Amino acid sequence: MLAYDPEKAMQSEEKCLATLLQAARRAVIFTGAGISTESGIPDFRSPGGLWTKNAPIYFDDFVRSAEMRREAWKRRFAMEETFARVKPNAGHITVSKLAAHGIVSHVVTQNIDNLHQDSGVPDDKVIEIHGNTRYAKCLDCGQRMELEPIRAYFEANGDPPDCQACGGILKTATISFGQAMPQLEMARADEATRTCDLFVVLGSSLVVYPAAGFPLIAKRMGAKLVIVNRDPTEQDQIADLVLHSEIGPTLRAATRFLDQ
Repeated sequence: MLAYDPEKAMQSEEKCLATLLQAARRAVIFTGAGISTESGIPDFRSPGGLWTKNAPIYFDDFVRSAEMRREAWKRRFAMEETFARVKPNAGHITVSKLAAHGIVSHVVTQNIDNLHQDSGVPDDKVIEIHGNTRYAKCLDCGQRMELEPIRAYFEANGDPPDCQACGGILKTATISFGQAMPQLEMARADEATRTCDLFVVLGSSLVVYPAAGFPLIAKRMGAKLVIVNRDPTEQDQIADLVLHSEIGPTLRAATRFLDQ
């Protein structure tokens, strides 16, 4: 009996992924925290993650309580050094190459770190269904505001400023627990999912709905489904290919054809 060789098995899986990518005409990449942890951004749900240290602040509490708003901004600015330091990793860069080669039509991401845009994926190809923490928006008028002046005001006064345009509440442009999902982004993600021929999940545990429903939609519409995630997911059994491996090295190995 031949001994099982995990290295050869991984090479075979990477070849399968390469074949699927080469055959794709309209692939969608769906990314979760796992791709960003490889850049040094801590995740939220895993043991030792951010939510094991601080309970999440719900949207209604943020809106209702000035104390909760102060706490939310305090937490955000405590993470600023991390967000300022991190760079796109091999996974982000490879996804950007796939988009540049016309293989990937859209990147649907649960992440809020802007690393896909930083890696070179055009803004119109990135669909941020959980928002973006690199800037703020007014909850009343939607005005965008950069974080640097908000932080300066917060550190000087102990409270965040009000919106300069309408006096409303400023919040990072992320989707909090209890906050409505962004209708435009969800509609764009749904359309991209329904029209793709390959749906590739990178680093998502696929437990947060409605986002975790997109792979199911893609599969139902006839697309091939690939899941690359460190740990098993509940959707592994319906996937055409599953790789429990690091995202950056796996994608880089599977897309060597892009450099040929």
